[in-house]
Amino acid sequence: MNQNQLIERIKETFGKLKVLELSGILKNEQFNLGDLIAVTHHHDEAIAFRAAWILENLYLQQPQGYALQLGDILNALPAITGPGVKRHYARIVMYATSPKAPEAIKDQLAQLNTEPVVEQLFDWMIDTKVKIAVKVFAAEALFNLRHQHDWIRHELQNQLEFLMRDGSAAIQTRGKKLLKGLS
Repeated sequence: MNQNQLIERIKETFGKLKVLELSGILKNEQFNLGDLIAVTHHHDEAIAFRAAWILENLYLQQPQGYALQLGDILNALPAITGPGVKRHYARIVMYATSPKAPEAIKDQLAQLNTEPVVEQLFDWMIDTKVKIAVKVFAAEALFNLRHQHDWIRHELQNQLEFLMRDGSAAIQTRGKKLLKGLS
């Protein structure tokens, strides 16, 4: 399946079963991940969202299989515009930076310049138009990256305290957990 064929397959609304089906097809065909990442930047927000959903699903099924493409995924962050696409990418980054990430992912992450990723995640946390789920995933990823960049701890603490002032239950719960881990 090429990029255009994928776009044709994801034009129509679908659910989790279709995501699983398409993920399986793409994995079996050894679909070029760069092509999938390109589709997550599609001008049609619904197509971009569905492609990002598939990307997240592929990554979460077998993260170590995508260790070499982790840089491509992270480099795509600044160009992401759709709210749903941001959510899927933020989740991927959260899992990629997790202490429970596979060693292949940790090794690859250690070789990458994560400064642009950190800056993008903070931008998403600060942007009032970004949905709360993205902010929560971004905060968790930043928490995971705090050992790589000394300045994250202080900035993340400030940002969490600000978001928690008038924040939803989701940010309150996650914020308290993260603040406890930061202290």
